[in-house]
Amino acid sequence: IQGKMFSLSLSTTLFQIGVMTVTVFPVRLFFAVLLMLLAWPFAFAASLGRSELAVETETWWRRICDIALRGIMRAMWFCGGFHWVTVKGEPAPPSQAPILTLAPHSSYFDAIPVTMTMASIVMKTESKNIPVWGTLIKFIRPVFVSRSDQDSRKKTVEEIKRRAHAGGEWPQIMIFPEGTCTNRSCLITFKPGAFIPAVPVQPVVLRYPNRMLITLSRFPLRFEILWLTLCQFHNPIEIEYLPLYTPSEEEKNNPALFANNVRSIMAKALELPITDLSFDDCQLSLAKGPMRVPSNSSLLQFNRLARRIGLRAETTDTVLEQQASKARKLWGYRLGLGDFAHYLDLPVTDMLTELHSLFNQHGDGQIDIREYVIALSVACQPSKAMDTLRLAFGMYEAKEDRAIVEKDLASILRTALGVAEVDVTELFSAIDTLDAGKITHDDFCRFVEQHPDFAQEYLLSSRTTPSTPHTAPLVNGFSVAHYDMEEQTCSLPGQKRKED
Repeated sequence: IQGKMFSLSLSTTLFQIGVMTVTVFPVRLFFAVLLMLLAWPFAFAASLGRSELAVETETWWRRICDIALRGIMRAMWFCGGFHWVTVKGEPAPPSQAPILTLAPHSSYFDAIPVTMTMASIVMKTESKNIPVWGTLIKFIRPVFVSRSDQDSRKKTVEEIKRRAHAGGEWPQIMIFPEGTCTNRSCLITFKPGAFIPAVPVQPVVLRYPNRMLITLSRFPLRFEILWLTLCQFHNPIEIEYLPLYTPSEEEKNNPALFANNVRSIMAKALELPITDLSFDDCQLSLAKGPMRVPSNSSLLQFNRLARRIGLRAETTDTVLEQQASKARKLWGYRLGLGDFAHYLDLPVTDMLTELHSLFNQHGDGQIDIREYVIALSVACQPSKAMDTLRLAFGMYEAKEDRAIVEKDLASILRTALGVAEVDVTELFSAIDTLDAGKITHDDFCRFVEQHPDFAQEYLLSSRTTPSTPHTAPLVNGFSVAHYDMEEQTCSLPGQKRKED
């Protein structure tokens, strides 16, 4: 009976989408685009003469532009099927809550509360150059962040702090602390940017109680999201402003604690579980390239510990090169926990002990620091696998011929994939066409050009030993993958929940 009911429901949904596609969808799309174009001159006029460093005195004509834009944007959402927006709670003024934290972030339509409040947001610098849309973005005075500037994260945090401590002079900053889109099945780790200023924040939760769940995680194509949303008769949305959260002295000194406590309150209001997975974990899990991280990889656990200890914060390409050079000088030495702490210039803590145990392959309390550098490189630049492998070859290759042997390749790939064991015999033989017993980085690169999926072909098809969940530090190599049971109910973007 359930199967028949599901088939009937699916057929009804497909029929609705088919009818709406040829009738309502083009009309809604036309008016939505028309209203966005209508909003442009108001946003352009209101942005004239603005300074990025100060807030100008509000004039009557800027006020008119602001009211007109709010009305136009509300009409645009109405055309998209968001006929009414349910707002719960009481929004706090900028003087009391300079920062609003929103979650969960799952769709482009999360911009609805932004257009309702005209609050500032954090946006990519490239966004302001998009025709029409860029002008609308600049109107709300966003905090721009540049991916090409390695100091951009630091500058962004400083700008958020400057505005947050302006006593309500600036518009509120609306931040999605998850840092990425999820499927609303849980709240992932909040990034600390919204909490570093140590000012009161107002949590805001979003709900989409519609039957058909449309998120960026399930429908990654932008037009597909727009099409399916506009093909629904009505798209309900609820925006709930939770009570103002004022940080304690301990939270002011510990942004991570501040973020976790705010997340717990929001998760309780949403009746959702929380997970220690973060935006960085999402990037690591979904990175494309020849060295895609397997689902059982211990790199997720390493990434979590490195983030908590603070090892990722200032790790740039230059820092990785310096770490690799330092590790090469320690060739032949194995580091105990004390030496490892001295190497990182950190005190010995429980988390550092757990991080050290990830690389304790032989169970003797000693690790090869080169493996740590490889794991750090993968975690910090998951989409640059070949850069990581170049760095690894530089640490392992012999000085006289700049070549590595099979054992070295196994160590490199085992660590880069985050698995307990990996058999590279067949792969090494395929690269070592001269049967010299050693290969160079150039040999490896030529092979990868011909076999871009070499990891899947030679290593992951059935040759790796999967990591086994544990609840204590392991002594069998880089293979820890213990997560709380509550985390297993959550999904990253691109992954589907079991019931889906």
